[in-house]
Amino acid sequence: MGALDGKVAVVTGSGRGIGRGIAMLFAKEGARVIVNDPGVNVDGSGGDEGPAQQVVREIVAAGGEAIASLDSVADSQAAEHLIGMALDHWGRLDVLVNVAGILRDRMIFNMSHEEWDAVIAVHLKGHYNTIRPASVLMRQQRYGRIINFSSVSGIVGNTGQFNYGAAKSGIAGMTRVLARDLGRYGVTCNAIAPGAATRMTQSVPDSARQLRSAAGVQTGSIEREKQESAFGRLVEAEYVAPMVAFLASDAAWNINGNIFYVNGGEVSRAHHPSPMLTVYKRGLWALDELDDAVQNVLLKDIPNPAPPRDDVEVPGRDTPTQPLA
Repeated sequence: MGALDGKVAVVTGSGRGIGRGIAMLFAKEGARVIVNDPGVNVDGSGGDEGPAQQVVREIVAAGGEAIASLDSVADSQAAEHLIGMALDHWGRLDVLVNVAGILRDRMIFNMSHEEWDAVIAVHLKGHYNTIRPASVLMRQQRYGRIINFSSVSGIVGNTGQFNYGAAKSGIAGMTRVLARDLGRYGVTCNAIAPGAATRMTQSVPDSARQLRSAAGVQTGSIEREKQESAFGRLVEAEYVAPMVAFLASDAAWNINGNIFYVNGGEVSRAHHPSPMLTVYKRGLWALDELDDAVQNVLLKDIPNPAPPRDDVEVPGRDTPTQPLA
């Protein structure tokens, strides 16, 4: 008996990398899997039915059940068709895992409208396109698991990923809202921020990695550790799959609205954005009072993640902040 016996799952972007590992493990645990992957390149160009079909062949050869889908999640009608495949073939949908993604890394001042639109379409809109029809089914059947994929880039931030980070941050917020909207119907929604060696991480040039390291949060904070995990100590993509399978199982019925970092054998829960320090004044703040309160209380010992270079003239840089009397 597997942890997912009898479940029907859609896994987007499952022809390669993290998604492939999830689809393979789901099938091993007894799920019937729709392997969705249009077989595009890392930047979203091209298309090849081979990756999805290959994963299906491997699952079937191992005694599992799977069918392939080449639908693009960036297209709302194609995504509806993808979710409909679960009903057409197996009469229900129990688990939706949104892994599909592309990269178009560029500094914001060089980023084209097309590079912005393409990444938002696959990641953020792609999540919406699959979740909306899936949520209708899951609400009706009073059961479901939705597992989204966010990123360190969207939670902490990475240089050169303005489009990707915006989409992944949106997915984190979307996950928390969905948890509140769907939890009452027996449907959970959680997200993974993975660290793994995949085509996408391999496509990031060494120069970009060095920039990201130089711009990282300093002083060994949790955020710094997670950033290093995502772009340093990367391991095989299959290591992400067990946590996803657990969240898809009945054992995780009461786990809802969380974001988990998963990198190799390390699993941790991201801290929900909430007030950490507060300053209060009865009445209207004066700017010099805020200068003191923000710099000497709210941001005390918190470094700028990317301070200006020495050759950049910065008014006020050499003026120390003096606490108010």
